[in-house]
Amino acid sequence: LTGPLTRRRSHLDRFLGTKTNFCQILLNNTPQSQPTAMAESGLFSDDLVSPTVASALPEGYVVRALRQSDYNTGFLDCLRVLTTVGEISEPQFAERYDWLSKSDGYYILVIEDTSRKTVVGTGALIVERKFIHSLGLVGHIEDIAVAKDQQGKKLGLRIIQALDFIAEKVGCYKSILDCSEANEGFYVKCGFRRAGLEMAHYYEGDKSKVQ
Repeated sequence: LTGPLTRRRSHLDRFLGTKTNFCQILLNNTPQSQPTAMAESGLFSDDLVSPTVASALPEGYVVRALRQSDYNTGFLDCLRVLTTVGEISEPQFAERYDWLSKSDGYYILVIEDTSRKTVVGTGALIVERKFIHSLGLVGHIEDIAVAKDQQGKKLGLRIIQALDFIAEKVGCYKSILDCSEANEGFYVKCGFRRAGLEMAHYYEGDKSKVQ
């Protein structure tokens, strides 16, 4: 049977079908939002970055944790101002970074000139776990380096202050470092004082990495 009601239903079905197809076409051609790229994480939490130090840096400079991508931002060149680094490939750098990231107690920070996306300063805090002083923690400050063209901006002072902040934050009862007599005055200004004499024994065997 075909009557007015049946014809109206037929027209309605065709209309709804067309509308459904049209909506599906729109859906298929609507650009889908892409997932937001995750910011690269560093060697330690941003919570350990001193806000006082961050605000005291020159405009355009940031202090942050070392990242694996810093192989390409001048981190090793910055260290070469301090001492011999050697020829380190990117896979070797990644392997060492991965080991550090899985080993508790290593805090390497950098100061970056964001206008050039270049590391211009760095320093490290290594936390030693002791039995003495009720299982106390001691921070060893190492490898303080500032690019030669960045001298006079108090970046070295900010690095020491930032590492000192981390040491206190993670529970160290003291921080210690070695320096030359020529640099003693600088570290006194940073709050350190002479406390003994450094001794060293360098090894010359095949397993030694020091040259």
